[in-house]
This record gives sequence, structure tokens and C-alpha cells, in this order.
Amino acid sequence: MDILGATLRVCVDDLEASVSFYERLAGTRALRFGRGGVEVAAVGCFLLMSGPEEELEVLRKVAATIAVKEVEEAHRTLCELRADIIAGPVPTPAGRTLVVRHPDGSVYEYVDRNAAG
Repeated sequence: MDILGATLRVCVDDLEASVSFYERLAGTRALRFGRGGVEVAAVGCFLLMSGPEEELEVLRKVAATIAVKEVEEAHRTLCELRADIIAGPVPTPAGRTLVVRHPDGSVYEYVDRNAAG
């Protein structure tokens, strides 16, 4: 499985103020999208999330988002390693995603950048 990088997940109260800060910090523009009732802005290695507390509570349980070449390959490898598959793989507008609990209890989201579907 090829791990391409990781994205830090940050829950914020004021997405607009946070986007401005992180765009200047990372030197890049935010890519914005919705995820259920949560507004999301991807800025460099940061994934900013803002929305209803009940939805953010679930998202806070995921330690980081790990970019991989192929989610299906990550799924096979993680199953072989006896990780607990929580959700996925499922398509998203940006690619596919998989949420997994590692044997140590840490929860990660794995994503690829392939065409959805």
C-alpha cells in the first residue's frame, strides 16, 4: 500500500476566519465542499471542518486522513492486518474513502484521489 501523505483534521467555530489564516499559513487557496451538515475547507495539509456539534463529535474521533494511491488496496492490506473496517470503501466527490480502527484503537480515514464511482 502506497501512503502518499496525511491531512490534519481541525474542527473550528468560524470557518471563514480559519480559512483566511490557513490559506496564508499554507500559501494556497482552500478547496471547499460539504460533508453532510458540515462545511469543509481543505487547505494544504489541513482539513478544516465547521458545523453542528453532534456531527463534529463524530469527525473528531478520526485522528487524521491518510492519502493512499488506491483505497481498494489499502482496504485489502488493512483487512489482512485485522484492522476494524468502520465504513467504506465509499465514493466521494474527490475519490474514495475508508474509515478504519487500527488494533491500537486509533481511527483513521484513508482516501484516494481517483474518480468517484
